[in-house]
Amino acid sequence: MSIKSIKLPVLPLRDLVIFPSIMMPLFIGREKSINALEHGINNKNEIFLVTQCDGSIDNPESKDLYNVGVVANITQSLIKLPDNAVKAIIRGVNRGKVVEYINSSCLLQANIEINDYEEYDEDSVEVEALKRSIIDAFHDWHKLNKKNQSEPLVNSIDHIQEAGQLADTITSYLNVKISDKQSILETYNLKQRLEKILTLIEREISILNAQNRLYKTVKSQVESSQRVYYLNEQLKAIQKELGEVENSDEGNTFSEFEKKINETQLSQEAREKAITELKRYKKMNPVSPEATVISSYLYWLLELPWGKYKDTKIHLNTAKKILDQNHYGIEKVKDRILEFLAVLKRVKEIRGPILCLVGPPGVGKTSLAKSIAKAVDRDFVRMSLGGVHDESEIRGHRKTYIGSMPGKIIQHMKKANSCNPLFLLDEIDKMGTDLRGDPASALLEVLDTEHNKHFTDNYLEVEFDLSSVMFVATANSLNLPYALRDRMEIIQLSGYTEEEKVSIATHYLIPKLKQEHGLQNKEWNITTDALYKLIRLYTRESGIRSMEKELAKLMRKAVKEISTEKGKKISIEVDNLSNYLGVRKYTFGMAESENLVGVVTGLAYTESGGDILMIESVLIPGKGEIQYTGKLGEVMQESIKASYSYIRSKCLFFNIKPEIFQNNDIHIHVPEGAIPKDGPSAGVAVCTSIVSLMSNIPVNRNVAMTGEVTLRGRVLAIGGLREKLLAALRGSIETVIIPSENEKDMQEMPKNIKEKLNVVFAKSVDEVIKVALVNTST
Repeated sequence: MSIKSIKLPVLPLRDLVIFPSIMMPLFIGREKSINALEHGINNKNEIFLVTQCDGSIDNPESKDLYNVGVVANITQSLIKLPDNAVKAIIRGVNRGKVVEYINSSCLLQANIEINDYEEYDEDSVEVEALKRSIIDAFHDWHKLNKKNQSEPLVNSIDHIQEAGQLADTITSYLNVKISDKQSILETYNLKQRLEKILTLIEREISILNAQNRLYKTVKSQVESSQRVYYLNEQLKAIQKELGEVENSDEGNTFSEFEKKINETQLSQEAREKAITELKRYKKMNPVSPEATVISSYLYWLLELPWGKYKDTKIHLNTAKKILDQNHYGIEKVKDRILEFLAVLKRVKEIRGPILCLVGPPGVGKTSLAKSIAKAVDRDFVRMSLGGVHDESEIRGHRKTYIGSMPGKIIQHMKKANSCNPLFLLDEIDKMGTDLRGDPASALLEVLDTEHNKHFTDNYLEVEFDLSSVMFVATANSLNLPYALRDRMEIIQLSGYTEEEKVSIATHYLIPKLKQEHGLQNKEWNITTDALYKLIRLYTRESGIRSMEKELAKLMRKAVKEISTEKGKKISIEVDNLSNYLGVRKYTFGMAESENLVGVVTGLAYTESGGDILMIESVLIPGKGEIQYTGKLGEVMQESIKASYSYIRSKCLFFNIKPEIFQNNDIHIHVPEGAIPKDGPSAGVAVCTSIVSLMSNIPVNRNVAMTGEVTLRGRVLAIGGLREKLLAALRGSIETVIIPSENEKDMQEMPKNIKEKLNVVFAKSVDEVIKVALVNTST
């Protein structure tokens, strides 16, 4: 006997055993299986096929698979089907035994041992006798089996000379249990294999004879109106004659489904659908693909939390305490949530739009949703929508497709185990759209409180009530379809000031991180001044995520030092902060070190929060044209054109000679050209830059500005004011010019912003120019 070992990708099979010399098509839908096929094609077209012990497991691991399978060749390259599944034709080659599984996130591989096992002499009397007996028995079975009347099948069996191939081919045609077929596959000894197959065929012949006798007997005793009853009795009679009534897996499955249908509080539509599918399931061969589809469907339908509602009690004082414990500041947001809970407590059902928490990364949107779930004592489930671009992710696939499943809404409802959880739709603004549909449109029914009680998943095909679910969404921006925004109430979460970040770090982050890193209070501490330095020089964000990472880095280094020098105490101060965190990452201070002509400090609002936006312009001999660079969006390009047209039309008012415009071109550039920029609020900064350039008067480096400009020179209101003022504060700007229409928003600004910034309100561009330019008389 010679043994060789080979490393191959592994393809798990549901309810199917492949034998050597057998060729058949496979339809593959699971991602790991598709990866295994592609890997096999790239590796000499070889793959290892092995059967699952339990066909209902969707993501089988090594412990869920048999040890013996078949090394097969992929004879036809993959054919992609419309439902994203693939078709491949394979041919079994050799039996193989798994020595060791090699698991990874993308596919399953294994080291396979292939034995050139010792065969009996094909011409021996025992083997020849068994071959003839098997062929004769197979002919008898074929005559009795009404489902398989293929004459070419019999002829092909008669022409097989090799005993091993004959045994494997006949076994693949027999309608026997998967465990019996696997037993044949695992039998390497040829004589023993032939004996087992002969026993199986004789057993099948006995079953078919008994079936025919029972068919004639039962048919004469029942009326045509009792046909369904007859079929069930026939199945029971067959099992009884085989002595397998108590051990029948199929019978147990039927009874389990029947029991669940009776115990589950299904809707009338769902109950009728379940009963219909169970009747179909009973009539089918348990090993047929269609039976597997129905079994999987019934499993999903009956595992949903029909009629299960968690007994939730809302105590507003407790809810306020939980929100205050977990979240610092954001009083307006917490008040709005408490208002929502107060109404919910009084009316006992969800009314009004869905809450959508919008803000920069790291400000606590997801953790706030968890706190709401805790405050209302509901189960919490989170569905990430980032990168979702297929409608079926929301609504599911039709169950006629191979490997189909319900959508993520139904999957998470099963996970919640109640019909009234808090359902977080995370990163709702990150959904995409392609040829497979628009998931944002599929969400319209889910988030509409008037219609989601009739939500229908494509896989279930029955209505499931979502009206008791508390939906909360999060987003970094309002880049959402209008119809989807209309169904939600937007709650803005702004960034934190430096003082708020220090308070959060002191009262929340540092105690939590100390516990996670096993540090005692006496072993490690950081001064307030060092915290301010960390925030200013090592982070640039509206939230606190980067600050938490830097604090964790400090503690990791501290743990390392304490572990090597026992009893050491570490204090992080301004002087030694860089020893632990390295060279500073950002510059904190002035936007510019000196007053420059044509260089203006603007303020921008991005998904990451507020930031300083430098705008530069230069004069070039030309014909009065304007060009702009810096990866600018269409809205910002139009804003630059409008600003240029206004300044040129009012050039005499700003003491600029018209000839300068006629004889020169202007080039406006917004640095950091790799970052896309858009929006109209840079209008006043562009106007200031052009006036400074044409009049050769420098711009005050301590002044920043934001506002949209019209062709009449009016300054219009802007959004994201808090974020922009925080950016100015981080850049040590002294004076900020904002539209006068935003004066009302200053009432909600933090106290330190009002105290540290000189905010100037402007109605027109000339008011902006007076403040922004150095020593101008205009």
